[in-house]
Amino acid sequence: MPAEELCLAMVADLDAGFADVVRTHERVVYSVAQRLSSRPADAEDLAADAFLRAYQALRGYHSERIAALRLRPWLLTIVRNTARNAARDAARRPAAPPAFGPAEQLASGPSVEQQVEHDDAARELGAVLAQLPEAQRVAVVLRHVVGLPTSEVAEVLGCPDGTAKSHISRGLHRLRALLTEQAGDGLVAGRTVGRC
Repeated sequence: MPAEELCLAMVADLDAGFADVVRTHERVVYSVAQRLSSRPADAEDLAADAFLRAYQALRGYHSERIAALRLRPWLLTIVRNTARNAARDAARRPAAPPAFGPAEQLASGPSVEQQVEHDDAARELGAVLAQLPEAQRVAVVLRHVVGLPTSEVAEVLGCPDGTAKSHISRGLHRLRALLTEQAGDGLVAGRTVGRC
């Protein structure tokens, strides 16, 4: 459903319309949350918190403001701010030990070796992404993982298009340098470091 229709549906019935918004945008919100959170396990909570904050904000908006929303950039700005708040809060309290899922989760899906390799690669990439300045990290994730156009990346970051392009370019350059430095031979978890 197009964003304009979703906004009009929320004007007509906020609860039902917002349920449609969640169904339409949950994948992109979760994807961004997963890449912005300090721990991948926190992504679901981060996405849920972002949707809750979005709903609470919408309850205070006039119908004209809801109808005029640029929905996806607005939601992703909330995800970004929620991730920033979560990171700040996490820095204030000691880290909890990692939790392990039930045995059924290990039995279904890819082999243990494949899952370990995937998790290692994701952890390595997440650690390298975390070394980027926030604006560059967010810009790279939104542009190259989520696939947003530069204009929407700029809107989420709250900056002009040219600045967003600069954050993307510098972020990719820095990411490439960090991965190359970390790998030494140009390979990280079986992947060649090249142009993104």
